[in-house]
Amino acid sequence: MAETSDPQGNAAQIEYWNAGVGDIWASLQDRMDAQLEPLGQEAERALTPAPGERILDIGCGAGQTSLALARAVSPGGAVLGVDISRPLLEVARGRAGKGEATFLQADAQTYPFEAQSFDGVFSRFGVMFFADPVAAFANIRKALKPGGRLAFVCWRRPDENLFMTLPMTAASAYLPPAPPSDPEAPGPFAFADPERTRRILSEAGFEAIVTTPHDRKIGSGDLEQTLGVALKVGPLGARLREHPEQRDKVIDAVREALRDHLGEDGVKLPSATWIVTARTL
Repeated sequence: MAETSDPQGNAAQIEYWNAGVGDIWASLQDRMDAQLEPLGQEAERALTPAPGERILDIGCGAGQTSLALARAVSPGGAVLGVDISRPLLEVARGRAGKGEATFLQADAQTYPFEAQSFDGVFSRFGVMFFADPVAAFANIRKALKPGGRLAFVCWRRPDENLFMTLPMTAASAYLPPAPPSDPEAPGPFAFADPERTRRILSEAGFEAIVTTPHDRKIGSGDLEQTLGVALKVGPLGARLREHPEQRDKVIDAVREALRDHLGEDGVKLPSATWIVTARTL
C-alpha cells in the first residue's frame, strides 16, 4: 500500500519544534548529545563519509552530527545541516567554527535542494516526522548523485527501548492513561517496522536497502541529570507538558526507577535502533 499524505502534518511538526519543545531540547543539548552520540556514530560508520565529499544531514538539530561529519569529509568536503527548528539551529550555528558545517532552516520534504549535488545523506533520528515520507525521501534522493549513499538511525519499538519507557512506567500511577496512538503517524517510532521503512525507501526510488538492528545502553549523565532529561523530553516529558500539575508527584518514583540502573559511568539504559542504509542508481 502506498503511503498517503497529510498536508497539515509538516506544518504541525514545524510549529511543534519551534515552540517550547525546540527550546527545551536546545537547553538540554549537552545531555541529549551525550545520550545520542554513540547511536549517531554507528550510522556515520555505515555511511562511510570520506574526505572531499558533500554530505546532507537531515534533522541535524543542535549540530553535533553535522560537525562530526564535517571533520570526516575534511579536507575539501562540505556538510549542510537541515532542520525545521530555529532554536536548535541557533545552537548549531553557535557551535560551528569557520569552514565547518553550514546550516539551513527548511523542510526536507519540500525544499528544492540542488539536484545530484551530494555524495551522501545522513540522519540521526531526523527522518521519522514527515507527513508524506515517500515524497520526502524522493525529494532527498534527487539531491544525491548517481550511486549516492543514505544512512540513518531510527528507533525500534517502544517496548524495546527501556530508556524511554522506564520513566513513563514509573510515573504511570500519577498520570491518566495516554490516548491510543497511530504507530505510523509522524513521530519517534514511525519507522519501528522495518518492512514499512524498506517499502517507503523503495517507493521513493532507493535501492540496496538494508535495515540492521543495533542495541546499546545509553545515558545522559548521572542520576539527577538523567532525571532532569526524563522529566522534560521523551514520552514522560510529553505527558508532563499536558499535566504539569503532576510533576512533583512523579519525581521520586522516576528517580528510584532510574537508580536501579546507576553505575560508575552514570545511568545507562537499553536502547534499540535500526541502522538503515540505501543507495541511488
